[in-house]
Amino acid sequence: MKKDPTAHFKKSTLLPWIEMRVAHQSCACYEAHSHDEFSFGIIQEGTATYKNRDAVHHIGQGDVVTINPNDVHSCNPNAGRWSYSMLFVDPFKMGTIQGDIFGTEALDYLPFPNDVERGEDVRRKYRQLFQSLESESDVLEAEVLLYEFIETVMAGDVMTLITRDHAQPEMRRVKEKLLDDMQQTQQLEDLASEAGMSRYQLLRAFKGQFGLPPNAYLMDEKIKRAKVLLKAGKGIADVAFQLGFSDQAHFQRQFKKKLAVTPKYYQSHFVEK
Repeated sequence: MKKDPTAHFKKSTLLPWIEMRVAHQSCACYEAHSHDEFSFGIIQEGTATYKNRDAVHHIGQGDVVTINPNDVHSCNPNAGRWSYSMLFVDPFKMGTIQGDIFGTEALDYLPFPNDVERGEDVRRKYRQLFQSLESESDVLEAEVLLYEFIETVMAGDVMTLITRDHAQPEMRRVKEKLLDDMQQTQQLEDLASEAGMSRYQLLRAFKGQFGLPPNAYLMDEKIKRAKVLLKAGKGIADVAFQLGFSDQAHFQRQFKKKLAVTPKYYQSHFVEK
C-alpha cells in the first residue's frame, strides 16, 4: 500500500469516541461534505478558504474551525500546502458533556455558535486537549481538557437547542427513501412524488433543508457509512457493494474526493492486517 506522509488518522485510546486527524504539508482538496460528528481543529500553517453552509471564511495559522454535525462544508488551501489537526467527537457524547456543563437534562446537543474561533483562550485549550489525546498518558487530564474546551467555545453565546432530525415532514420522507436502501437507484420524479412537489420544487426544498441536492446528499451519506464499515474491518469490495456503488473503482474515487485519501489507506489506521 502506498503511504501518504501528509495524512494520518487515529482513534483516541483515552477517549475512543474521538477520532483524530493530522495533515502535514498537504495540498489535498475536499468536495463539499458533512460529518455525523462534531469536528473542530486548528490551522498550523498555510491559508485556506473555508465554506460552512452559506458562509465563506478565509483562515490561516492559529485559527480554530468548528463544524456542527451534518453542516455541509469544505476547506481547501489557497495556494501551496497547509497543515492542520482535527478532532471528531461523537454527537451523543457531546450532548452529554454539554448537559453536564450547562445543567440541562434531556439535552440533545447544542451547536457551536461560530464557524471560526480566533481567541487565544480557545486556541490554547484546543492545543492542550490535542496534545493530551496524542500523548495517550492520562485519561482524566484529557476529559478535563475536553470539558474546558467545550465550555470556552460555548460560553457567552445564546444557545438554541437543536435535534438530530429537524427536517420538515416532506423532506424527512424523501431523506428516508434515499437512505432506506442505498443499493436502490433513485429517480427524481419518484422523490418529488414522495414529497408531493414538482421535481424543481423538490430540488430547491431538499437543498435548502440539507445543504446538498439529493444525489450529493446520498453520496455524502454513503461515504460516512463507508467510514464506519471500514473501521469495523469490512473488505473494500464488500463495502462498495453494500452501499450500492457501481464497482470498487467508483467507490474509491468518491471516497478520495471526500477524504483526500483512499479507503485502504483510511482503513489501515484503524484495522491491523
